[in-house]
Amino acid sequence: MDTIGFFTSEEKKLFFSKYRLLLRNLYSFLEREDIRKMKELMKRVVALDCYGRDKNGINGLLRNIDTALIATLEIGLKRTSVIALLLYRPVLKKAITIEEVEQKFGADVTLIIRRLLKTSDLYARNTAVNSENFHHLLFSFAEDVRVILLMIADRLCLMRMGKQMQEDDRIRLATEASYLYAPLAHRLGLYTIKSELEDLSLKYTDRKQYDFIKRKLNETKRSRDAYIAEFIAPIKRKLTAAGFKFDIKGRTKSIHSINNKLKKQQVEFEGIYDLFAIRIVLDTPLEKERSECWQVYSIVTDMYQPNPKRMKDWISIPKSNGYESLHITVMGPQNKWVEVQIRTRRMDEIAERGLAAHWKYKGVKAESGLDEFLNTVRAALEAKENNPLDLMQDFKMDLYKDEIYVFTPTGELIKLAKGATVLDFAFAIHTKLGSKCVSAKVNGKNVPIKYTLNNGDSVSVITSPAQSPKRDWLNFVVTSKARVKIKQALKEETVKAVEFAKEMLQRRFKNRKIDMDEPTMMRYIKKKGFKTVTDFYIEIAEERLDPNQVIDEYLEAFRKETETNERTEVRSAEEFVTMTPVEEISTNKDVLVIDKNLTGIEYKLAKCCNPIYGDEVFGFVSTQGIKIHRMDCPNAQEMFSRFGYRIIRAKWSGKGDNGYTVTLRVIGRDDIAIVTNITSVIGKESNVTLRSLNINSVDGLFQGNFTVLVRDTTALNLLTKKIKAVNGVKAVERLNS
Repeated sequence: MDTIGFFTSEEKKLFFSKYRLLLRNLYSFLEREDIRKMKELMKRVVALDCYGRDKNGINGLLRNIDTALIATLEIGLKRTSVIALLLYRPVLKKAITIEEVEQKFGADVTLIIRRLLKTSDLYARNTAVNSENFHHLLFSFAEDVRVILLMIADRLCLMRMGKQMQEDDRIRLATEASYLYAPLAHRLGLYTIKSELEDLSLKYTDRKQYDFIKRKLNETKRSRDAYIAEFIAPIKRKLTAAGFKFDIKGRTKSIHSINNKLKKQQVEFEGIYDLFAIRIVLDTPLEKERSECWQVYSIVTDMYQPNPKRMKDWISIPKSNGYESLHITVMGPQNKWVEVQIRTRRMDEIAERGLAAHWKYKGVKAESGLDEFLNTVRAALEAKENNPLDLMQDFKMDLYKDEIYVFTPTGELIKLAKGATVLDFAFAIHTKLGSKCVSAKVNGKNVPIKYTLNNGDSVSVITSPAQSPKRDWLNFVVTSKARVKIKQALKEETVKAVEFAKEMLQRRFKNRKIDMDEPTMMRYIKKKGFKTVTDFYIEIAEERLDPNQVIDEYLEAFRKETETNERTEVRSAEEFVTMTPVEEISTNKDVLVIDKNLTGIEYKLAKCCNPIYGDEVFGFVSTQGIKIHRMDCPNAQEMFSRFGYRIIRAKWSGKGDNGYTVTLRVIGRDDIAIVTNITSVIGKESNVTLRSLNINSVDGLFQGNFTVLVRDTTALNLLTKKIKAVNGVKAVERLNS
């Protein structure tokens, strides 16, 4: 591959080294004809420099090669996935066509490329954590597990290149990795990758804490190694004497997990006893795995006193992601508790490489747990009433939950998240069973639907035809399937109530011989303070709002609007509809200069991008008059390309004396003081007023929407800079609407 003039000399050496390593790896599972075709295409696309560099200067081709190495060597992906990964960017850049790829490598490769292109398009719009793209991203993942694995490989590659990125990009990437991709890696059994993603995320978001733990680990390494050697020496002698072939070693726990222990246990570093675990890996045939693992367990527990409360058997019943191992905590020398993990070589490879390692072994049940997981994801995605944040919370909750195993009356084994209730169990069996559940018999004893189940429980659900899902059920169920089904049922009830209220209100209008104007009604509902139209009709359905009073107030609002419209001439054009709420008419007619210094023209500030004084703006002529948009409005590209003749110049003039409403989304470490510190910063700004705030937190991540009144972009930019400086804040972005 000769044409690499766009590389630096250092990158050129790196490229040849990694390219040769990748080729050697590809020869182990690709046909020679595949490799010949790949070489031809790669030469072509490299010559065209279609990989390029991103805004941080990262070489796209090197990134692709590194990602392919992770996918093959660390995850274990093979032909179809790796070819798709290497070629999807050239297809994206139109250096080669999707039809050409299909002709050379088959439809399965192009199927993955199309799904990667879809995912790439979502990332081009915004990151996964910070936008509603999360729903679409998950949908793409749920279609094909290989897309998840390739995206995990890509994110790990980028995280390893983090030092080449700008600070904001690095923090965004780290937040996304810890919030989405590390939990996904955990769920798919990629524990080594999961730990690295979490450690790098901590390194980029809290460098001080990361360096502190790393320094402490280095300082205690010698004494820790000596203790491990003392602990394993007698085990080695016993296992060797018993004729086992094995490896035994100590493994220091990840910096991220140690940081979690420091926070959870509220102790100093020296107070954490389980900084490491001992792993025993047996070389044994498949048919002897279980018996030999238990023999080793018996030898270890004969030597060291076990803690029965901390014994975990994932060999008899593996985790949903296929993880198999025996874990036991024993009392070692100096009266220290030590965790010992016992597994076979096959189990160890699955523990390190997760799902992909299953495909090597014949006759091993591997994917039922994954199928259940993907089915749960699909069910959550189909529940359209789930807002993106709820979806993210439920999704991550399921990714990290430990599991329990309970039985139906017929003896069928059911896996549930730890902490699951009787109601979770009922919904796991069938939606109708969950919806009608009133209680249960657990081990022959009557219990309520809130009862928390334990490992080994036998559960018989009791139902009633009069029962229906209740909103308070959401307060105690823990599985996403139960939450999704309950929300769906509540949504259906809400829809029925809204339809009933609509029909009743329309009848009242008809009885009084009044034609209802829909836009006027929408503005009336907004003025009444309702956040949604549904909330308004629910008030009517539940008789908290009198329909006759609504009609009287509507008529008054309609009369005032009619009088106002008669006094105001509005310039119009053919209708252009953007997907936005109703725009508000600006009250300051002197702030904007429209077109060629035209005056006395009514305009509206578009809510799709929410412009404020100081933003670069343009005007768009519509049937409702002139709407003012930001130059970076989400709809700007379409308006300029399709309706350029309706675009007019606009610029700010004078002073921005009026307040403009802006919403800032802040993401950071979930800390009790973070909201207080942010509101304190806002309160100290003379040109800023806090109007409202909406906060959510889950699994250590804080997310808040702060709606403020600002004078102009100067005040907004200063405020954004100060909020970013608050301890624990990881990212601040301005929302469009």
